[in-house]
Amino acid sequence: MLRTLGRLMIFFTALVIMLGLNAAAARADLGPGEAQKAAAPKEGTQVQPAEGAKEEGKTEEKKEEPKEDECPSTFGPIITDTAVPIEKGKFAVQPTWGLSFTTHNFSPSWRRISARGDFQSFGMSWKFTYGLWDNLEVYTVIPFIYNWAGNVNDPGPNRERSANFAGIGDINLTLKYRLVEEGPIAPTVSAIFAPTFPTGHFRHLNPGRLGTDAIGGGSYAFTTGFNVSKYVKPFIFYGNFYYTPQTSFTTDEEDDNGNPIQRRNHPRDFITMNLAAEYPITKKWVALLELTSFWDVGRIVGPKATAQPAALVSLLPGIEYMATDKFSLALGVSIDLAGKNTSGNITPLLSMVYAF
Repeated sequence: MLRTLGRLMIFFTALVIMLGLNAAAARADLGPGEAQKAAAPKEGTQVQPAEGAKEEGKTEEKKEEPKEDECPSTFGPIITDTAVPIEKGKFAVQPTWGLSFTTHNFSPSWRRISARGDFQSFGMSWKFTYGLWDNLEVYTVIPFIYNWAGNVNDPGPNRERSANFAGIGDINLTLKYRLVEEGPIAPTVSAIFAPTFPTGHFRHLNPGRLGTDAIGGGSYAFTTGFNVSKYVKPFIFYGNFYYTPQTSFTTDEEDDNGNPIQRRNHPRDFITMNLAAEYPITKKWVALLELTSFWDVGRIVGPKATAQPAALVSLLPGIEYMATDKFSLALGVSIDLAGKNTSGNITPLLSMVYAF
């Protein structure tokens, strides 16, 4: 199953690139300025004029090129990150709400098994983006998480069958730098570096809370990789390709006799591959489809991983609405299709962007 899903994602990526190259070559006679506008990011640059029209040295005639030959302004995908940084000196805020319902678990052999209880999780993340320099943006994501469980098959030490817990999750800081601007053939390519800090609760876990108090990963994670985007009329394609190593960490736990112990955890590195496509229906409405995934791998450095390998592939259809030049929103539902050693969820999502 893992090999089959991996081959499907590689095939989909190759197909996206081939479509972009073929369609761009067919439009090469339009000139580079007309195909230069990259897909606008959800951080707020979707409200800016065409990229080729705002650069220094462009003539007034270039600014008046037909709008139908430019990449439409969109919200951008909900989960998949965009490739075009926000304009220098601009600021955007993006809250996202999600309510996850665990419908089943995935076994080590990719089978669907019982979740052994009713588990839900509400997430509210705030993303703050700033254009630091030309072609460079910085943003931070601060998540709030509220977990609860009920009718649990495996009760806690005092026969607890329901519990809840809330708090701030792990905070992320990301630097995104554009390496290549979109042209008649080339896509927009940006490099990212994103440390994640273990600010979420992961120590002194209470067995009576039935796992709801584990809202942090416990390790420092360092993500590097690339974002790409390409306008192939009438579609806008996106891709994220990341590698993330994680540091080891210690948790305070109890053994079977209730004695306190310290456990040294060595989490696995993981790979993130996200693909997305947008189809502008009108100037205001945009259809969206995302395929998101992560895949645990072995550690490059350090001790052998103590955690079992996990993987998850999800599909997210959605719809976007460009309310004004500065405000837009998107609604979608993430559906976990396949995985192993993890839970399977259905998660309605609502995300909004306001650009200053």
